[in-house]
This record gives sequence, structure tokens and C-alpha cells, in this order.
Amino acid sequence: QVQLVESGGGLVQPGGSLRLSCAASDNIFRPYAMGWYRQAPGKQRELVASIRDIGNTTYGDSVKGRFTISRDSAKNTVYLQMNSLKPEDTAVYYCNLRGIILPFDFWGQGTQVTVSA
Repeated sequence: QVQLVESGGGLVQPGGSLRLSCAASDNIFRPYAMGWYRQAPGKQRELVASIRDIGNTTYGDSVKGRFTISRDSAKNTVYLQMNSLKPEDTAVYYCNLRGIILPFDFWGQGTQVTVSA
């Protein structure tokens, strides 16, 4: 069982920046995708950004041009740099790791991001 440890959430003013980190506790079987989803109160969980082991990235439409996902494969860690934050980015952000061929799907505990003046 892989543990995903998230960090970096918090309170920030509109227009500000935050960086989230998610570290996997063990080596990851390739191929895989690792990324971030978010869920705001009363809304469905949605994809924020995802990165493949081979480097391909995918972004949700609402964050394109503002958020950047990256990874450090040696540390089994992904990062989400969030710039130009808006109040509508307020949500619990969850890290996810899933296998592309092997059927594994792990979730972090979630970290709160609040964008408010």
C-alpha cells in the first residue's frame, strides 16, 4: 500500500501563489499517472492536473495557464505550482496516483486551499 503525503495548502489572497507537494512512500510501478484533483463544497471532484511517468501533462480547463504540475522522479514526488489564484480555486486538493496498466489507485488525505481576501 503506497501512502501519499501532501503538503503546502493554506490561506492565500486572490492573485497569490501556493505550491502543493505530494510524496509517495514507495517506488511506483510504471506506467503511472500522478496528479491533483479538487473538491469544493457541494461540487464534484474534478481534475486539476496530472503528469505521466513519461512526462505528459494534462490540465483542467479552469487552471490552464495558471497552474503548473511537475515531478521529481527520484523522490517519487509531484508538485503543483498555483499562480494567480482565484476565490473559485478554494477547495480540498487531493493527490492521486494510479496505474495505467496495473490496477492501483491511491489517494492522499487532502489539503485545504482557501483563496480569500
